[in-house]
Amino acid sequence: MPLVKIDLIKNVRTPAEIKKLADVVQEVMLEKFNAPPRDRYAFFDLQCHTPQKYSPKKPVLTHPSSPRYQIITQHEPYEIICEDTNLGFERTDKLVFIQIFQQGRDVEMKQAVYAELQKRLERECGVPGADLIISCSANTQEDWSFGMGRAQFITGDL
Repeated sequence: MPLVKIDLIKNVRTPAEIKKLADVVQEVMLEKFNAPPRDRYAFFDLQCHTPQKYSPKKPVLTHPSSPRYQIITQHEPYEIICEDTNLGFERTDKLVFIQIFQQGRDVEMKQAVYAELQKRLERECGVPGADLIISCSANTQEDWSFGMGRAQFITGDL
């Protein structure tokens, strides 16, 4: 599963709204990035996390309440500065930054994720399209340690 870091402005959303936003992001990762449905950590800065190998098979979310570990951290309004980048967008306090750290996804998959996140987050969470900023960064298996000072993908533990 890709590591997804989501940054929000504090006191704009209720805990239930934040959970819904995280669930939508998770569902889109499963649907569009073919992420393994049981491998899920979510760290909220907001961050959804679990790196895994890309699988060409489309998974089915059979365990919507799969284990999730969450640390919820939101930013004061003055801690997020997002000015217009000459695109004519008007930003609001519903601003959401999503950073996706992943491997093995092509341009088409990334564009599908961007489009689906915008559509679903606007419809289900009230995030205006102009307030959704998404970036993808590539990484590899040796970039991850899940503890004990070991790169478990490389050592064969995973």
